[in-house]
Amino acid sequence: MTTKQTIPSDEDLTAFIDGELTAEEVARIEAIVNEDESTAERLEILARASLPFEQAFAPLLAEAPRERLEAMLAAIPAQPSAKSNSAPAFATRRRFLGALAASLVAGIAIDRAVIGIGRGFSARDENSEWRAVVADYISLYTAETLAGPAPGREDQAAQLAGLDEKLGLSLSPEAVSLPGIDFKRALLLQYDGKPLAQIAYLDPETGPMALCIVKSDAGSKAPDLESRKGLNVIYWSNGTHAFMIIGHAAVDRMTAIADGVRRRVPA
Repeated sequence: MTTKQTIPSDEDLTAFIDGELTAEEVARIEAIVNEDESTAERLEILARASLPFEQAFAPLLAEAPRERLEAMLAAIPAQPSAKSNSAPAFATRRRFLGALAASLVAGIAIDRAVIGIGRGFSARDENSEWRAVVADYISLYTAETLAGPAPGREDQAAQLAGLDEKLGLSLSPEAVSLPGIDFKRALLLQYDGKPLAQIAYLDPETGPMALCIVKSDAGSKAPDLESRKGLNVIYWSNGTHAFMIIGHAAVDRMTAIADGVRRRVPA
């Protein structure tokens, strides 16, 4: 293309379709569409997607916590824009889908409160990066990665002793055992210059699972839940260490497993 302008985003193209742009913005996008084939194709795809989203999702929105949703939306500061503000709420697909996403978030928050581990849903804690790194690593594991016989108790104790020295913990095979799930190996890794323990397991029902521990001075945190790389993560911390259990098992089962580990692993 010869027009030296930024390729419009899907949001800009959708606003173009919905007639929400100023005359100047419309002219800019028309010029790009006339010169760039890929943008023209994308515009055509988005134009074809003019489906009745509001009617399709009406039952879901009817059940959504509207008062809470409206309060959430009202709290979002208005952004200065040259676009018209005359359209009513939910008048366009972008606004409707934004409201739907907020409704789903509110619904998820309610579900998390029911299982008693949703206190930190909106807050990003400072330990989140190490969990992201672990999730990237564990997501590569398959059942074949952890194939082979489970080590005996003496071998488990020897592997755990290597972790204890670096982490300042006292981990026994009994403390880290998971009911019905095979202990496979204990590894000492490193994250951000700090020792990171990874105890890997193989669940016969759902595949690889891991208990990971890193030193942390971020303070105590009650158990919370998140999803990373298609894996469920239960994480918590005490005054000296941060912990996480990660695996493919259902949330209620992962929560029960984490509760057992918290009771057995010394603070």
